[in-house]
Amino acid sequence: MAANNRRMSGKKGAQVGSGGKRRRGLEGKGPTPPAEMRKGHAKQRAAQTKARRAQGRTQRRPGGKGSSELVVGRNPVVEALREGVPASTLYVQQFIDNDERVREALQLVAERGGINLMEAPRPELDRMTGGLNHQGLVLQVPPYEYAHPEDLVDAAFDEGEDPLIVALDGVTDPRNLGAVVRSVSAFGGHGVVVPERRAAGMTAGAWKTSAGAAARTPVARATNLTRALEAYRKAGITVVGLAADGDVELGDLEALEGPVAIVVGSEGKGLSRLVGETCDVRVRIPMPGGAESLNAGVAAGIVLYEAARRRA
Repeated sequence: MAANNRRMSGKKGAQVGSGGKRRRGLEGKGPTPPAEMRKGHAKQRAAQTKARRAQGRTQRRPGGKGSSELVVGRNPVVEALREGVPASTLYVQQFIDNDERVREALQLVAERGGINLMEAPRPELDRMTGGLNHQGLVLQVPPYEYAHPEDLVDAAFDEGEDPLIVALDGVTDPRNLGAVVRSVSAFGGHGVVVPERRAAGMTAGAWKTSAGAAARTPVARATNLTRALEAYRKAGITVVGLAADGDVELGDLEALEGPVAIVVGSEGKGLSRLVGETCDVRVRIPMPGGAESLNAGVAAGIVLYEAARRRA
């Protein structure tokens, strides 16, 4: 009876059947989270490790948007350094055989400055390169900083010049992109535009082919090439598409004397339908030798020369 009297007295205390816990201690905490979300659980640790590895693979994917690129092998690394390809880090294998290529790579890094020099064990380089034959030298190239297509036009007008721009449609070979960048620089152009998808980007290969021109000629990336060309037209720029069945021959194209964007398609497929329909005029390059087509780098160089000749 004494115990019952204490429960009826109104004093604070544990309820009968509570196991000695307060009321809040009995409230539900919701369903049990899955193992991957429970702190300290083995499955959570495994999931975190998998996510870190996936992130690492994404950051190292060559040519990916916003990702670094790796130049692998002694000859490619030395050639990239000779051509002034931007680089952030040179990885050298521990206890590497010190031949003339390794010595030249180290000398070029020392002369250029601003490139980190890291020594790494062979297993680490194997992991970084996915098992490629790196020969003890790996050069990390930082992501290229693309311009906006409108930046090329603004830069030309700021210099008091009519824009001379080359846009590439479906060109997937980085060497062709590098060759076009080199030609644009040589003939006084203001930049190159490439699509964001299904197109070559400014990789180490493109840098090497440009022979240093990529350091002074901007490359812009367009999310949608057709819309970028339409914006050029609204800005008063004539969009000229190169096509084997073009209506106008290159020598008769007076538009090259003014603001112009030259669109070059792939060697096999040429201009895509939408891009071709966006062009103000389609022009053909006369080829009396009977060749069916030219690669993008050569075709762009011919038209840029004609534009420079007319503007001179």
